[in-house]
Amino acid sequence: MTITQLKYVLAVAEHQNFTKAAQKTFVTQPTLSMQIQKLEDELDILIFDRSKKPIELTPVGKKIVSQARSIVNEAERMQDVVDQEKGFIGGDYRLGIIPTVMPTLLPMFRKTVSNKYPKIHLKIEELTTEEIITKLREGHLDAAIAATPLQQEKIKERPLYYEPFVGYVPENHRLYEKNKLETADLDIDDILLLEDGHCFRDGVINLCKASRNQQGDSFQLESGSFETLIKLSHEGLGMTLLPYLHTLDVSEEKKKYLRNFSEPSPAREVSLIYSTSELKMQITNALYDTISSIVRGAIAFQDVKIINPIAK
Repeated sequence: MTITQLKYVLAVAEHQNFTKAAQKTFVTQPTLSMQIQKLEDELDILIFDRSKKPIELTPVGKKIVSQARSIVNEAERMQDVVDQEKGFIGGDYRLGIIPTVMPTLLPMFRKTVSNKYPKIHLKIEELTTEEIITKLREGHLDAAIAATPLQQEKIKERPLYYEPFVGYVPENHRLYEKNKLETADLDIDDILLLEDGHCFRDGVINLCKASRNQQGDSFQLESGSFETLIKLSHEGLGMTLLPYLHTLDVSEEKKKYLRNFSEPSPAREVSLIYSTSELKMQITNALYDTISSIVRGAIAFQDVKIINPIAK
């Protein structure tokens, strides 16, 4: 049994296809198949049910994959020990970021990280919170940036910053004349929301539920981007809520439509999250320090109330 064989097993378990797994592990399909067959012969079991399309794990195969993931992680930890001993901060690092954070936060830290730590090769994916949790647990991400608290088993959360919600209220809206919003002012029936799957949407819904009892789920319209929500608000379809960092990109002519909340301002907690296995912590710590120091200069709000990002 070898670490390489276990990595091949994990690749096939992920892709449910020998050809795709071979491509991802940079070997030929016959080589990968032969090595997995050798492992099955050694253990005298079948890890995969090859009669199924797509390929499925056998009951014992599921147990083998779980153990293999732990063994591979521990093997990679050996390199971590060496890197930390040498003070080396570099190598491949897979980072997931949720869609409502990616466009505003990534430009703020990407160049700084590249300049300060040129040996870190960041591989960044835009993923939903659900996808991030799955990939962290399966070892396909080293860390992620997401709205918290998530309180997921075997995942650590390290808050980076607290980002207030900001109202975007067009002139034809009932709240336009207000200088500051109160949570009690909100009515879910005239708030434009992001599509289902975005945790910021769930945070807005939870904020509205906290302010008053809502009747049903009669939303007027949903969209996949804040830019579209802003455009639709000017069509008389309602107001919307934006994360504070997104408002920094709003044009000067549209800033008059922005409304802060009275303190404590509703806000989301944005954290760097990672597996409790804590692999590549020297890179994780470097990213945390860099990002948090940059964002502290952009967000001055102190008195905030954290809104749960998970639908309740």
